[in-house]
Amino acid sequence: MRIYSILALSFLAGELHAASLPNTRPLTLDGDLSAQMVAGIDRFLMRETTAAAKRRTDFWKRDRRTAKTYVASIQKNRDRFRTIIGAVDKRLPINALEFISTTAASSLRYEDEVMSVHAVRWPVLPGVHGEGLLIQPKGALRARVIAIPDADQTPEQLAGIAPGIPPEAQFARRLAAAGCQVVVPALISRSDEFSGDARVRFTNQTHREWIYRQAFQMGRHVIGYEVQKVLSVVDWFAAENAKQPTAAPIAVAGYHEGGLIAFYAAALDTRIEAAMVSGYFTERNRVWEEPIYRNVFGLLEQFGDAEIASLISPRALVIEHSKIPTLTGPPKAGPGRSGGAAPGILATPRTANVLTEYERAKKLGAKEIRFALITKDGKNALETFGTDRALEALLRFANVIPKPKWKTAKPPAKALQSKPPLHRQQRQVSELVEYNQRLLRFSEYERTESFWKKLPPGEPTQWHAQCETHRKQLWKEVIGQFPAANLPANPRSRKILETDKWIAYEVVLDVWTDVFAWGYLLVPKDIKKGERRPVVVCQHGLEGLPNDAVTRDKNERAFRYYKGFAAELADRGFVTFAPHNPYRGRDAFRVLQRKANPLGRSLFSIIVPQHNRIIDWLETQPFVDNSRIGFYGLSYGGKTAMRVPALVPRYCLSICSADFNEWIKKNVTVDTRYSYLFTGEYEIFEFNLGHTFNYAEMAALIAPRPFMVERGHKDGVAPDEWVAYEFAKVRRLYANLGIAERTEIEFFNGPHSINGKATYDFLHRHLKWPKR
Repeated sequence: MRIYSILALSFLAGELHAASLPNTRPLTLDGDLSAQMVAGIDRFLMRETTAAAKRRTDFWKRDRRTAKTYVASIQKNRDRFRTIIGAVDKRLPINALEFISTTAASSLRYEDEVMSVHAVRWPVLPGVHGEGLLIQPKGALRARVIAIPDADQTPEQLAGIAPGIPPEAQFARRLAAAGCQVVVPALISRSDEFSGDARVRFTNQTHREWIYRQAFQMGRHVIGYEVQKVLSVVDWFAAENAKQPTAAPIAVAGYHEGGLIAFYAAALDTRIEAAMVSGYFTERNRVWEEPIYRNVFGLLEQFGDAEIASLISPRALVIEHSKIPTLTGPPKAGPGRSGGAAPGILATPRTANVLTEYERAKKLGAKEIRFALITKDGKNALETFGTDRALEALLRFANVIPKPKWKTAKPPAKALQSKPPLHRQQRQVSELVEYNQRLLRFSEYERTESFWKKLPPGEPTQWHAQCETHRKQLWKEVIGQFPAANLPANPRSRKILETDKWIAYEVVLDVWTDVFAWGYLLVPKDIKKGERRPVVVCQHGLEGLPNDAVTRDKNERAFRYYKGFAAELADRGFVTFAPHNPYRGRDAFRVLQRKANPLGRSLFSIIVPQHNRIIDWLETQPFVDNSRIGFYGLSYGGKTAMRVPALVPRYCLSICSADFNEWIKKNVTVDTRYSYLFTGEYEIFEFNLGHTFNYAEMAALIAPRPFMVERGHKDGVAPDEWVAYEFAKVRRLYANLGIAERTEIEFFNGPHSINGKATYDFLHRHLKWPKR
C-alpha cells in the first residue's frame, strides 16, 4: 500500500497503530488494499460468470412438441437477443439493390461463363446503406445466399476477383458456381484509418471499436448494425421470392467476424433457412478477452453460443471449426494518433471447447436437430474455411441441388486486381457515425417521453415513490443489479492518524466472498457521549485512494484536486468517511467492467452494494445520525455522486463535483475534445444510457433530497455551457416541486478540483450542523 503521507502530521507509536474502533476486530490486512479489492472483485465476477451459465435455463421455456410450438416458445428470448445486440431500429423498405456506377466506371466488376459480379448498395436505416457485391450465377437460380467475409477481408477477395484469399476458400464465388445468387456485404474493418475526427484528433481504435463506443451508449451496437445490413438483404431476397412461383431458399454464410454476423442474423430471422458459421463458434465465457467491439451487455445472462444456435433451430446450422488469424490488441498508435484503444485478443478456439458447446447446442434445440459440425479430423481446426464439406452441408440443408461440377469451377483465369469502390470503407464508417450522432441529437426527446412526461411534479413527499419504476430501471437495466451483501459486515479497523481535532481509522467491511468495502473514518474528538453527528462520505476520483481525500500535504499531487476535503470537514465537526471505489489500476480495473458487462452488470453493480454496506455499518456507530449521511464526490467520485445516491436513498443529499455535465453528449459526440470517444476510458460507456438517463434524470432520482453541483470554469471535463444546460433541468424540477432551495450550483474560477466554499455551506445547512 502507498505510504500515508498524512502520517507525517502525527505519526503514531506502534501500539497506537494497533488500536481499533469499538465493536470491530483489529485490521491486519497489509499490502495494497486497492489492488486486493480489484483482484477480489475479479474472482467474484469469474464465479458469477460460471453461475450465470448454470442459471441460464431459468430464462427459457422451450416447447418441443412441434417445430411451430418450439419457435413460438423461444420468441421472448429472440426479442431479448435483438435488444442486447442493438438491432432494434425499423429498417427502410427495400425494392431493389442499387448498382454503383459512375461516368468513369461501370457497376460490372467481372463476368465469365459462370457468374457476373456487380458493385451494389442498399438502404438499411436513414442515412445508412449496406455496400458490397452482387454475384449473379449464369443459368437457373437455385438459392439466395449472403456470404460475409471477415472484417479484414473485402467482398472482392471473397468473390475471387482480388488477391488475398486462396481459391478453395472463396466461398462467395463457389456458391455462385453452385447456382446461388450471392450478396457479399463489406464489414466495418479493423483498420483505424477513419477512427477519429479531423476537428479533434484521430485514434488507434479500430473502426469497429470507434463505432461500438458511440453506439453502445445509445443502445445500439456495431454488431447490430451489421446484422441489420444482412437482414435488409434478406428483405430483398424475400421480396424477389414473392415474385416467383417457387421461392428460392435463403441462407447465410460467414467467416470469422463474418461468421459472428451470419450466426446472429440467422438467430434473429426465421426466413433464413440455413446458416454456415466458420471460425467463430465456441464456449463464450471468456468473451471479455475478445476485442471490446464484441462486448454485448447481458449476453451471458441468457446466451452462450449454444443458446444462440437454439434460436436457429429447427432451421439448419453448419458450424465449420476453422483457424482464424491471431490478433492481439488494437493497432499501435501511429503518428498523429492518440492511444487508448481497448485491449483484446482473437485466436482460434480450442477444439475441446467447440465440441462441448456443439453438444450443448444439440441438446437445447428443437426436437429435430439439423446441425452439422465440420472439423479437420474431429480433433483439430481446419486449416482453411469455406471447405467443400461445409458448403455441401449448407446446400444440402437448404435443399439445394447444386450445378454439376461446381466444386471444380475454376477461379478467374488471371490474378485480378479489382479494387473496392473508392472510399467504400470510409462511407460505411461515416454513415454509422452520423447515425449515432442522429440518435444522440434526438435522445433528449426520447428521455422526455419516457421519463419527464411520465413524472409530472407534485408533492415533494410523493416524488421518491413516483420515481421508483425509473429507479428500478436504472439499477436493473442500465447499471445492473447484484443481490445485496450476503456476508456479515465483520468490521475490522485500525487507528492510522490522530490530529488535535480528530482520529482517523482504516476500516474494512465484508460484502460478498472476496469482495470488501474499505475506507478511512475520521471521527471528531469533541463528540459528547450520546451525541450523534452528521456524516459526509467523501469520494475520490479515478485512480485515487482514500488517502487522497484526507491528505493536506500541499506537495502531494492529490491535494491539488481534493484539498484534503475529508479532513477539512472533520475539522468542522462532521464525521467523514473516505471510501475506496475500485476504479484504480488502469486495465486491471477496466477488465472488471469487461467481465461484468456480459452478465448485464457494470462496475457500479459492485460499488452500489459496497456503499450500502458502508451505510449499514455507519448506522451502527453510536456517534452517527442515520438521517444525516451525505455524499460528496469529485471527478469519478462525481460520477458516483450521480449514480449511487440515486439508487441508495439512505444518502440524504449528494454533491457532484467536477463531473456534472451533459453526460450523454460527452460520451457520444465526435465533435469536441471533451468526448470520451477520444480517450483511454473504454470502460466508461453504459448500454442504452443515452435513451434512458442523462444527469438531469439521475438528479431527479436523487430529488427531493438536496443536490448540488460544484463546477470550476477551467475544468476540462466539459464546457460551462453543457453544465449549465443540464443543471437548468434539475433546477426547474426542484422549483416545480416547490423545493428550489434544496438545489444549487456553484461556478468558481478554478480547475478540476474541490473548491470547498459553497459546498461546505450547503453541507452545514442541509445536514443541520453549525459552522464553527
